[in-house]
Amino acid sequence: MGRFLRIAALFFGVVLVIAWSANSGPSEGSLEKIKKRGYITWGSDAEGGAPYVFPDPKAPSRLIGFEVDLAGAIARELGVEARQAQNAWDSLIPALGRGDFDIAMNGLEITPRRQEKILFSIPYYVYTEQLVVRKEESGIEGVNDLVGKRVGTLSGTVAQEILGNIGGVDVRVYSGQVEPYEDLSLGRIDAVLLDLPIAAYYGRPNPKLKYTGAPVGEGFYAIAMRKSDGDLKKKIDEILDKLVRTGELKSIYERWDLWNASQAKLTLDKKASSGYAGVEESKKAPLRTFLPGLLKGAGITILISTASMLLAISLGLVLVLMRLYSRPLVSTIAVTYIEFFRGTPLLIQLYILYYGLPNLGVVLSPVVAACLGLGMNYAAYEAELYRAGISSVPKGQMEAALSLGMTRRLALRRIILPQALRVAIPGVTNDFIALFKDSSLVSVIAMVELTKTYSILAATTLRFFELGLIVAFLYFGMSYPLSLMARRLEKRLKAGMR
Repeated sequence: MGRFLRIAALFFGVVLVIAWSANSGPSEGSLEKIKKRGYITWGSDAEGGAPYVFPDPKAPSRLIGFEVDLAGAIARELGVEARQAQNAWDSLIPALGRGDFDIAMNGLEITPRRQEKILFSIPYYVYTEQLVVRKEESGIEGVNDLVGKRVGTLSGTVAQEILGNIGGVDVRVYSGQVEPYEDLSLGRIDAVLLDLPIAAYYGRPNPKLKYTGAPVGEGFYAIAMRKSDGDLKKKIDEILDKLVRTGELKSIYERWDLWNASQAKLTLDKKASSGYAGVEESKKAPLRTFLPGLLKGAGITILISTASMLLAISLGLVLVLMRLYSRPLVSTIAVTYIEFFRGTPLLIQLYILYYGLPNLGVVLSPVVAACLGLGMNYAAYEAELYRAGISSVPKGQMEAALSLGMTRRLALRRIILPQALRVAIPGVTNDFIALFKDSSLVSVIAMVELTKTYSILAATTLRFFELGLIVAFLYFGMSYPLSLMARRLEKRLKAGMR
């Protein structure tokens, strides 16, 4: 053990030295480095990213969008090429800090919290938040009517902060821009509050939806850079100022139908540095203030995992009995089910259940879709565990039971399955532990469980490390008792077999 600890300490020491060496050199985002390389990398999320940055429907390998045009104009003025770096939107700022790209430009709102971590250029767009509801909705005429309503928005946005400040709103947080408007049109939520460019592209063209109320929460988009890149900020500020003065920026926005009267403020106040009205500088809240939200997320994780595992255990038993003791056609159906669910990603299965079935007229709530998706997926694995357990029981025991006059069903229930389950139970317990962690995938269908709660809080406060440790310990606290239970069961089963 002592030797192992010394080797582990040496290994982590080497990793730390390498990491420190990699980060102690000149910043990759410095102006000189960019010009020397001949290109500037800008981080953004092209997944559902219209009209900011998204694949051209006519040529999917090519990116288009008003920020693509803006990045090209900036690169041209720098005398280099622009290269987009794909990154999840809610982790753009941490990725920028790591040096994954030179700048981040993807509808990033200027807020005091972000200004503590990064540099912002002068604004390049004046945004407002637009509320969208269904065509037949008459009870929601503005943000003040949202109390008690289910409202969709994106993680880490100013719109999310506005909804949180209203109080009493059932906020549904999504990771992509397309999904909230899809859920709104299906009646799963009551409204969507997002930046006007997003609403203009995904909400306004939908015949089932409409704008309601005046835009709220005016603020500014700006380009994000690392604190050490002051020279780059100065140059980009000069370029943006030039694009505004020459009218090129206006031409880009008119091309994308995004120009409005608010954009005149870009020429009046280029040094605007605050977010939407009402955002104030605030000290870091103590970690205990985040515990209620994280514990609520943990409770949802436990609920989803337990319900899904109960479905997986029962459905898995049905599948293995169909496979081993039914007619060839039924057995083939069971085998096909098992191989399909084991051979396709759980994430795709969740998408099909939640977003695909509505095309067939079947609309599931997030909770039902989450439990069904996880339960049906894990049922395939449980069926194989049961099959291994049944195979471990000597065939002679079934023959002996039948010779004593038992029916096959009674022999299975009294003789075979009790022995098979003793073999399978440790594996089932291990699957339950794995299910706890896989439950984080249900965040893609608007379920705010523990991992999603963490990503929301971390993206808002930029406290990824401290909150991450708390979440890790919460997962450990949920899974470790199951590990102890699995070990105890294994000992008992070994003793029983002896």
